[in-house]
Amino acid sequence: MLKCSTFSSNKTYIVRYFITFAAPATFPDSDFSDDTQDLVIQDKDILRKSHHDSGTGLHVLDLIHRGSLEPDRSLYNTLFKKCTLLKKLDEARIVYAHINASLFKDDLVMQNTILNTYCKCGSLDDAHKLFEEMPVKDMVTWTALITGYSQNDQPLNALVLFPQMLLFGLKPNQFTLSSVLKASGTGTSDRYGRQVRAFCFKYGYVWNVYVGSSLLDMYARFGRTDDAWSVFDTIESKNEVSWNALIAGHARKGEGEHALKMFSGMLRQGFEPTHLTYSSVFTALASMGSLERGIWVHSHVIKSGGKLVAYFGNTLLDMYAKSGSIDDARKVFNRLERRDVVSWNSMITGYAQHGLGKEAVRWFAEMLRIRIVPNEITFLCVLTACSHAGLLDEGQKCLELMKKYIIEPQEAHYVTMVDLLGRAGRLDQAMKFIIKMPIEPTAVVWGALLGACRMHKNMDLGTNATERIFEFDPHDSGPHVLLANMYASAGRLSDAAKVRKMMKESGVKKEPACSWVETKNAIHMFVANDDAHPQREEIRKVWDEICGKIKEIGYIPDSSHVLFYADQQKREAKLQLHSEKLALAFALMTTPHGFTIRIKKNIRVYVLNFKLASSQSLSAASTDF
Repeated sequence: MLKCSTFSSNKTYIVRYFITFAAPATFPDSDFSDDTQDLVIQDKDILRKSHHDSGTGLHVLDLIHRGSLEPDRSLYNTLFKKCTLLKKLDEARIVYAHINASLFKDDLVMQNTILNTYCKCGSLDDAHKLFEEMPVKDMVTWTALITGYSQNDQPLNALVLFPQMLLFGLKPNQFTLSSVLKASGTGTSDRYGRQVRAFCFKYGYVWNVYVGSSLLDMYARFGRTDDAWSVFDTIESKNEVSWNALIAGHARKGEGEHALKMFSGMLRQGFEPTHLTYSSVFTALASMGSLERGIWVHSHVIKSGGKLVAYFGNTLLDMYAKSGSIDDARKVFNRLERRDVVSWNSMITGYAQHGLGKEAVRWFAEMLRIRIVPNEITFLCVLTACSHAGLLDEGQKCLELMKKYIIEPQEAHYVTMVDLLGRAGRLDQAMKFIIKMPIEPTAVVWGALLGACRMHKNMDLGTNATERIFEFDPHDSGPHVLLANMYASAGRLSDAAKVRKMMKESGVKKEPACSWVETKNAIHMFVANDDAHPQREEIRKVWDEICGKIKEIGYIPDSSHVLFYADQQKREAKLQLHSEKLALAFALMTTPHGFTIRIKKNIRVYVLNFKLASSQSLSAASTDF
């Protein structure tokens, strides 16, 4: 007679046998020699393979098969828990096959456990097949599969299952609703999510922390931060997930100040930030170009013992690069525990934004040397770097290299290539490139050509490009402004005035360019002819002094595109009030001697080391602006 019992502690599972037998020969596999023996199976041996090819595949199942161990639901649950934790799909299939031939074949609880394991291991095909074969399904069954689809980037399947579940009269729980809301946040509209919210109210889960966090995350993903805040305020017991969802929502909208304020509030409430928290905050700071506050958050990560892993490390790298500190970005890159294609892309983009095209190309070459496979974003980063630096040959080789990696160029790649050819003065070649493109040229493609025509004062080709752009969007201010500037540069001020008049009559408005600079932990933003800053008079006086000094060493302002009739002195005065020049003057007023000034504008970062500043460097900065 054989009896057994199982005991479990932290890392050890004990199978105890009480054996009565007539002769030792009854058990040819001598796993024991005494009448009573403890067989210790350690945690690391739970999924140990069978000793022989004739076994079931797992040693523990062999014991059950031989009768040395009596099948037990808790033991099977332990096996599935281990398979789920280690993502051992093959072992999970072996256990399922064993259960399918046992007394637990139609056990609903056991089948739900198997279904959950398949989902957590990423095998939605196995999970769906089991779901279809189950004779009985309860709310846990449906929730497991809905959650599986939602967590494995198959949101549409999750959304299809939810109404089917309701038709069977089953009441969703907090986990069901949370998963459906997560799936709802991946679409193009929040319509489905708002319908699910009605069910949250109906079943009394809207104040639940799990459901509430998923709901506010859904709203935040669609940019509805006011609704997200409304949900956040109603959650009775907030947790890290709630805070993270709202911080991420503000970060995605480029609302860096709000994201940083939420982060500070989270710390004051005693919640511990996670890698997701830091990733969102660094993304927000990157959009602001706020280096000082980025350093503060980074120091908080170091104090809390955080490691530079995965997405979190890449967002930190990106923050430093976009905030104007490419050296710090490189230091973060060197300390990453694992460097993936995103890490390399961020560094290449950082060099491109700093005007270091040759360095970006060098990093790309090193990336290929160590066999990091580039993606379409990598090639776009390299083409952008080549465009900014005028590296025509390197850019053409990069575009050709995409064929080797079987990557089809997208619109952005073609636009950047047109821009590269245009900057190099190859306008005819750029036009031929557009004609031969395998995709229909869009307004953005023609816009890149128009920008090059304005740069090289090619009126005929520029006018042609403008007409093509107007066919797509007659209300876009960009081509109107470029065309007007082109006319003005060519001395055709009457034609430039006609374009301006046409813009005014059709209601087309130019969005003012802006520049910003960070001083004393605060962001100061400027637009052209800015008269809103409280220190505007002092700022203009400082710029007048700078302008006078750089003129002494030969700087001549290009006022040809200033669009009004006036003498040269007034035209130059208007030119001196560009946003980046006002930002530089303000920074010189407020930045302590020896500190670096970083001015951000669109995708460019201007870095001026004030400690080394001279009239020559100021002249270079002015002409670059």
